[in-house]
Amino acid sequence: MTQTTLRVNEHGLVQHADLQHLITALHDKGYQVIGPTLQDSAVVYDEIDSIADLPAGWTDEQDGGTYRLKRRDDAALFGYTNSPQSWKKFLHPPRRRLWQAQREDAESDFVFMPENGTLPRYAFLGVRACELNAIAIQNTVFTKGPFIDPMFKALHDAAFIVAVNCIQAGGTCFCASMDSGPHVHSGFDLALTELIDADRHVFLVEVGSRRGAEIMEQVPFEPAQEHDLAAVRRIESAVADDMGRTMDTTDIKQFLYDNVNHPRWDDVANRCLTCSNCTIVCPTCFCTTVEDVTDLTGNQAERWQRWDSCFTLDFAYIHGGSVRALARDRYRQWMTHKLASWIDQFDSSGCVGCGRCITWCPVGIDITEEVHAMRESDTTSAEISTLNMV
Repeated sequence: MTQTTLRVNEHGLVQHADLQHLITALHDKGYQVIGPTLQDSAVVYDEIDSIADLPAGWTDEQDGGTYRLKRRDDAALFGYTNSPQSWKKFLHPPRRRLWQAQREDAESDFVFMPENGTLPRYAFLGVRACELNAIAIQNTVFTKGPFIDPMFKALHDAAFIVAVNCIQAGGTCFCASMDSGPHVHSGFDLALTELIDADRHVFLVEVGSRRGAEIMEQVPFEPAQEHDLAAVRRIESAVADDMGRTMDTTDIKQFLYDNVNHPRWDDVANRCLTCSNCTIVCPTCFCTTVEDVTDLTGNQAERWQRWDSCFTLDFAYIHGGSVRALARDRYRQWMTHKLASWIDQFDSSGCVGCGRCITWCPVGIDITEEVHAMRESDTTSAEISTLNMV
């Protein structure tokens, strides 16, 4: 008898052409489907309507300060590694209005109007394992403490996630070192692994939630066989062995705390442009600032939140000047927070090994190389700096 439904943790095989049924089913449920598209010579996450919008037959080459697309030898839909963007763009938008206030004239009182508009229901198609971990980390930051970001929580909780297991590693990937990939294990509604050979182009689907099972009721599939699962395990092992970068994370928190005065910080400062690219492309960085704006009449005011970066001078400004005036101090703050003090704050590393900070650094500064260089050096600091690392 042909299986007609899939339950949580069960697997099925979906033919290439039938992937369109998945997108259609998500649209029918009221989701705005976001997936990889080709724009401006890059893979960019944007709204999609059909599988024709996906980057079929394209992959990317990434290295320090280098990104370029090239053609694959097959028609894989998810044959690239990572987009310049992350899903942070949708759950924690780069710019959003917090409230607005209006008055009739200079003699009137302002009336404040908070932003209570309807938020989109996103379905993310093509979320990698490292990115799933990044979403989970930001969820901890924004919803697990004493203060909750209601917009992030609403967007996150409503989002439907179709994860994709990597079929190749990128030149700057090191998720295996961070225990955040390359295979997805939780946090998804559906997970796809693309299987291509001379005889077939199919997707092995794993159901991760009841919502995922409901969507799969609208998608034609066949029961997965043991040889299909074995093929996925072989891909997972091969990708993990083929990472472009590695990082030794042994006692990384205490190691960085013990080396806040290491001379390597001066070396990296000589190269760092403090441009903030690494923080903007990072899927877990969350710092923001607020801006108040008014119109020319003075009768309308708005407050906007936008992304900020610990690499800017103003970010660490207090009365009298910036507490991190030097590039060395700002790079050290970013890297030590990401790999060390983040653990004290949120019980996890702030790095998922996606490699974006390496790829999109204009001068190719490599966080894995910096850790390696410090470990290789005999110079350590016995005195833990009293600088604020948070």
